[in-house]
Amino acid sequence: MPNPAETATPAALASLDLPQPYLLFLGDVEHPAFAKTALGLRDWARELCVGEFALPGAGVSLNLPAMTPAQAHASGARAMVVGVANVGGVIPPAWLPSLLQALDAGLDLIGGLHQRLNDIPELREAAARHGRRLIDVRQPPPGLPVANGRKRGGKRLLTVGTDCALGKKYTALSLTGELRALGVDATFRASGQTGVLIAGRGLPLDAVVADFAAGAAEWLSPDNRAEHWDVIEGQGSLSHPAYAGVSLALLHGSQPDAIVVCHRPGRERMLGYPDYPLPSIEETIALNLALGRRTNPAIRCAGVSLDTSHLDAGQAQALIESERARLRLPVADPIRGGAALRALALSCVAGS
Repeated sequence: MPNPAETATPAALASLDLPQPYLLFLGDVEHPAFAKTALGLRDWARELCVGEFALPGAGVSLNLPAMTPAQAHASGARAMVVGVANVGGVIPPAWLPSLLQALDAGLDLIGGLHQRLNDIPELREAAARHGRRLIDVRQPPPGLPVANGRKRGGKRLLTVGTDCALGKKYTALSLTGELRALGVDATFRASGQTGVLIAGRGLPLDAVVADFAAGAAEWLSPDNRAEHWDVIEGQGSLSHPAYAGVSLALLHGSQPDAIVVCHRPGRERMLGYPDYPLPSIEETIALNLALGRRTNPAIRCAGVSLDTSHLDAGQAQALIESERARLRLPVADPIRGGAALRALALSCVAGS
């Protein structure tokens, strides 16, 4: 357990030393939601992605050039990123030959799963033999403090969700860009492994010992100028049967002035937990505001972000307009952008 007397410093938020560009490894993943690390890098750091590498039978493609590790190295890649975020964050034995193949081809390995690359003897031995690096991104800095609950300077926006894997990271990144376009001093704060890889800095909150998780969220968005906004990547859902603890720690520690609720229309059950129905948007707003008031009594909901990627443009626009009228809140798709995203960004900073 980290020693709270050894307080982590903001230096740990400095840029990571990552070998780039990347080959993105998809393993044998069958659902896009479990390839969110690879998809996030493709969508937000395309210039760093040389190609993709998947096992036979994988059901997901990034529409990047398919390459072996040797071909990727010849094309300039310097690392292979494990682009999968599976339940439990494990590396199945079936992946090991492909990971060893990457090391043999001259690539470093970057992992963001709970199971660390450095904890696998075969990978350690191969990395040492070839002079390659094993880089585990999902590893918090030492000495994170216990939360103190004190109010910090600056403003904070947190993306929250009805479930996992439905746009909290994309929403935070899109709103950061939109706020900057409006002239707002805004910083994206990554709280998960994919966000850390995209931004090159941040903290994997779900890898922090539970007693220090809210303190880690405080540390992730430190004191700042009154007019500055931290846009914090949300994690999980307060209604999730497995990951609600991370969501609550992030909510309490970040002390958000505003939340944006993220949702995928048409999803009726928790991803990977079919016995659990999704809460409504209204339930999610109410629960986050009720629990968020514990550390910021002035918390408010600025609006809703919808993942409409499964709809055509006309269907998406109609749904956004109908939900805006029904909820009486700004509603937007962070990827489709446009006037709806601008209205959502303006609502986030309204009155600041």
